[in-house]
Amino acid sequence: MTEPESESDATTTILPLFPLQTVLLPGTKLPLHIFEPRYRQLTADLVSGTVPGREFGVVALRSSLTREVRGLDQLYEIGCSTVLREAKRLPDGRFDVVTQARRRFRLRELDCVSAPYLIASVEWVDDDPPAPSGGMADCLATVARAAHQRYCETAWRSEDWHAPDPDTTLAELAYALAADCLLPLEDRQRLLEELHPLRRLRIACRLLTRETGFLNTLGAVPLPPGELTDLSRPASLN
Repeated sequence: MTEPESESDATTTILPLFPLQTVLLPGTKLPLHIFEPRYRQLTADLVSGTVPGREFGVVALRSSLTREVRGLDQLYEIGCSTVLREAKRLPDGRFDVVTQARRRFRLRELDCVSAPYLIASVEWVDDDPPAPSGGMADCLATVARAAHQRYCETAWRSEDWHAPDPDTTLAELAYALAADCLLPLEDRQRLLEELHPLRRLRIACRLLTRETGFLNTLGAVPLPPGELTDLSRPASLN
């Protein structure tokens, strides 16, 4: 397996791939319970250093009915790499792991036969160069943070969410705001694919405002994030 290229290098590299029924956003943490044999092997390879940098790719499945990935058409084109931070091997061979999402990629080719798990050729995806925006960016960031606070105060108990750090960059802010919120897969994928930081922040603001309106109208709140364990489990790909 080749060493991942630097983030500034636009050439392709090779990553192990973990399809999920969710979208991973850069900077966020992803806990996983690893039970399938192929992904137990992937975890073992990550822990042992067989996979360079302990980095692998997470990409969303286009259909919840998918049980075996055979081609690129079954996956969204843009995914996010993540780095293994913690791994606990259980007595029966399963793993509980925590990973930290790192950088976006575009799928180029899929290899279904060289390893027990999927391997992909990917190209790293960077944001477009930011255009001068004056005070617009600061104003938008303030509005988006306020939308995030309204959503979280409606949906969660105070201990279930936190405001992003004040020094969070414009490029990272939309991801940080969405991390505490339960958004449909398609909306999270839209955020992941948006290459312009200001547009991405506008999208996040609109989505949070919309979801807060839904919660107020329905008079219901979702389960706390810690209780939504099934969202981080992969579809059965046996």
